Amino acid sequence: MRYFLLIYALVVAVIVGIAGCRGSLSRKPPIEVFPDMDRQLKLRPQQPNGFFANGVSSQPPVPGTVRRAGPIQTAAGPVYPFEDAPVNTGRLSGSTNFVELNPMPVTGAFLRRGQERFNIYCAPCHGPMGDGNGVTRKLGMSVVANLHDQRIVEMPDGEIFNTITHGKNLMQGYAAQIPVEDRWAIVAYVRVLQRSWLGTPEELPAEMRTALERQP
Repeated sequence: MRYFLLIYALVVAVIVGIAGCRGSLSRKPPIEVFPDMDRQLKLRPQQPNGFFANGVSSQPPVPGTVRRAGPIQTAAGPVYPFEDAPVNTGRLSGSTNFVELNPMPVTGAFLRRGQERFNIYCAPCHGPMGDGNGVTRKLGMSVVANLHDQRIVEMPDGEIFNTITHGKNLMQGYAAQIPVEDRWAIVAYVRVLQRSWLGTPEELPAEMRTALERQP
């Protein structure tokens, strides 16, 4: 037993002498029992590497690779999802001010896409006409905004986009369900709904106004 205690004390002394006490400072490199991934084998981006035939670490994607994201084609040109641009945020770059106008090219196909997405995600609460008379209101579940209220009509397009993205009050955000382009398509279709309610015959082209006047 005496020899065991002597050996034990000697081992403890050796360990303390090599490893040191907890909290003590030393200029010697630490002893790594499990180095984990401190010095892992890896390829550095944009650095030469002899493993590949072309001698570089960063290799182009193999043919058929599905990209994670691509540029959004805006009226001002392509914009990538990581950029601080109005099409991604609904705000002027570098500020908290909302953009006034939709940055996407508004075409017939774009509006039809907005109508389709609106009917899927927005109509259950706001109603097909955007007047707030959706299914949830008929069931007495909540009070939903009327998109034809003057307050919403005067909102910048970017603020409506921001509401769709992040939600407001009891409305949840739909960023996870609706892609950026579709959110702007919904904004464009909301403007169409508002114009259908608030527009006047004088705003129509002459031929359309004449056709309406001839109807019984």
